[in-house]
Amino acid sequence: MGVGLLIFLVAWLPLIVRHLPLSLPIICVGIGMGIYSFDRFAPYALHPLEQPILVEKAAEFIVIISLMGAGLKIDRALNWRSWAIPARLLGIAMPLTIVALAVTAHLLFGVGAATALLLGAALAPTDPVLAADIQIEKPDSPQDDEARFALTSEAGLNDALAFPFVHLAIALAASGATVAAVGEWVLDALILKLVIGGALGWGGGRLLGWIIYRLPKTGRLSQSGDGFVALAATLTIYAGTEMLHGYGFLAVFVAGLMLRHAAPDDAFNVRLHDFADETERLLMMGLLVVFGGMMTAGGLFALLGWADIAFALAAIFLIRPAVGWLSLAGSAIPRAERAVISFFGIRGLGSVFYFAYGINHGSFEEPSRMWGTIGLVILISILLHGVSVTPAMERLDRTKAAR
Repeated sequence: MGVGLLIFLVAWLPLIVRHLPLSLPIICVGIGMGIYSFDRFAPYALHPLEQPILVEKAAEFIVIISLMGAGLKIDRALNWRSWAIPARLLGIAMPLTIVALAVTAHLLFGVGAATALLLGAALAPTDPVLAADIQIEKPDSPQDDEARFALTSEAGLNDALAFPFVHLAIALAASGATVAAVGEWVLDALILKLVIGGALGWGGGRLLGWIIYRLPKTGRLSQSGDGFVALAATLTIYAGTEMLHGYGFLAVFVAGLMLRHAAPDDAFNVRLHDFADETERLLMMGLLVVFGGMMTAGGLFALLGWADIAFALAAIFLIRPAVGWLSLAGSAIPRAERAVISFFGIRGLGSVFYFAYGINHGSFEEPSRMWGTIGLVILISILLHGVSVTPAMERLDRTKAAR
């Protein structure tokens, strides 16, 4: 009954809170906190150090679904001019954010380079799951402005581009900053995996586009009308790329882009996107309820102190806005859109996956406290951005209309 009622809420609540300073993620986290505050349910709360593989895989699954949905709704031409702003966010903002977060973690917590880097890499990417309200809504959306496109494409790409730094943190934790370890990281995690992921995403997306849209009409997959083809494409591309030693996150997003551009006027595009979006929202609902339980009964807040609060506030209010604004310096984007892009670097379930992956593959300092810090940053991001996103985007739309 609980699951059924929550699914009803996932469909119903967006209609109610659409024009309110409130969001579905805030409500889901609140429900989780409320449910797991009862003694009857508290023993079932998830703790990332007690069920580490489950936390990693659950977050991994929803992220890849979200990345496919992000790729399927981007209509921009695939050229450098159209993607110059996302390139700034990926090439300038994200590395600087990782460095700034890592230095802040070292200064406030006294942890070593490996742990500080893992924390920075986990919290640097804009989350593709929780950023739906600031992204392009759907294919052929009339609200395909520069701010929404930049945040959608950034969320789609930076999950893959943060992965090399997670691997670097794991390497540092295992062998230290030796020349051999860093050299292997550059060749393997930074170059080879990215190239394989991008190539397989491009090739796999082109192949699937041919199967779905270009086969003779009697065998064309789009004729089925089955939106769950999006899920099949996601899992196939992701697993195949991972088995071939590439970054599956990158491959899934690029494959989504290729599918969207394979037949941009075909109505089946919308069907694919809608299924991915509905699946993502259902998974998000469940995981955020569990996340709310982790915050309370799971004990993630037990070790938090003033240093953790200071780190979380710096990450949300200082580092991302400052670095985002700096990365867009000299661009032709109006100040209002530049401010939105800089401020709304939402942190969420992608950070849960990256930190869980790092903890499960390496030995790091104070993992329980670091989990609490990650959780606090995500919680503040959900509350702050959830409350401010609706008025901010409405004001941005009015400004653009007036201009």
